[in-house]
Amino acid sequence: MRILHTSDWHIGRTFHGTSTMDALADVLAALVAQVRAQDVDVVVVAGDVFDSATPAGPAYTLLGDTLVALHDAGAAVVVTSGNHDSAARLGFQARLLRDGIHVMTDPVAIGQPVTISDADGPVHFYGIPYLEPAIVRQHWPDAVLRTQAQTMAHAMELVRGGMAANSGRSVAIAHCFAAGVDATAGLEREVRQGGLDVVPLSVFDGPDYVALGHIHGRQRVSDRVRYAGAPLHYSFGEQDKPRGSWLVDLDADGLASVEWLELPVPRRLVTLTGALDDILAADNVAAHAADWVCAVYTDALPQSEPMRRLKERFPFCAMVQHEPANTVERIERSYATRLRSAVTDTDRIEAFLEHVREGHGPTERERELIREVLDERVAAEALV
Repeated sequence: MRILHTSDWHIGRTFHGTSTMDALADVLAALVAQVRAQDVDVVVVAGDVFDSATPAGPAYTLLGDTLVALHDAGAAVVVTSGNHDSAARLGFQARLLRDGIHVMTDPVAIGQPVTISDADGPVHFYGIPYLEPAIVRQHWPDAVLRTQAQTMAHAMELVRGGMAANSGRSVAIAHCFAAGVDATAGLEREVRQGGLDVVPLSVFDGPDYVALGHIHGRQRVSDRVRYAGAPLHYSFGEQDKPRGSWLVDLDADGLASVEWLELPVPRRLVTLTGALDDILAADNVAAHAADWVCAVYTDALPQSEPMRRLKERFPFCAMVQHEPANTVERIERSYATRLRSAVTDTDRIEAFLEHVREGHGPTERERELIREVLDERVAAEALV
């Protein structure tokens, strides 16, 4: 059996205020083409189908169109919910979907597989929706479910119970943060903020393949436990990570091979670092005018209207950050102390500029302007 493992579509997500709907539609169309070209039997979507628990109407349209296209390409589809999805909204029409499209969002049904057969016999797909311990412990009052690690361990026991009752090969689908993940792989927002605990790799023992979602970068946790990542780059931290999905082959004995299939990147993401004038240089513009740009300018002092100047050259500039290359070491004395030791108004102004500009005092031109203003004030006071 040939399985395509994808996840984290995040339909409806924006990128720095810009809709990603059209770009995602193009990428999902490419995924459908791969399913057809590779004779895929089953497509697995491991959670975070939507980016919001209350997606807008166009998000449902894109999901419906994609599911139908995958089915028409000859593949069955198995979908589970992630932490961004509302399991109820994603699964409300599960019973109404055409044969071959399965949406698995009910935690009580974790041990009940969707079974799809090929020439070598049945393959049982166990869908584990995203499990929030405080919400799902009501279903298993005798189990200790304080952490997600405990909750996932309990869910996998249910999966192994289903495997004992159903002979044949098996695939588990889950949405969580597994131990062994590379922290640079493109972590979900909740993971970066410390919102989830780690699930030990041993929890996933048993199935022939475990299709995980939640990490936005491709990850091989073990030969049979993997993350496919998101089909689009959703942050500049992901810009160097490949986009695609895993092509998984099961033979009569279980896992036979896993191959990575690249997906197209509609618009590249780049981070340009240097002095602002260097970033705006003609060679940079020629190379990156069509890219999403994050500009990190290293000038000692903040520059005037940097975003406006960048957007004139880079229409898709999404971020600008000021990170001085040579930050002057701060003087140990506090600003208040420096003010008390200042003798003249010029001293006070220079102390203020050093305080707000990371130790950088006035330039020579600024000193001239300061002297002119103070001299004009003295002249005006003399006339009073």
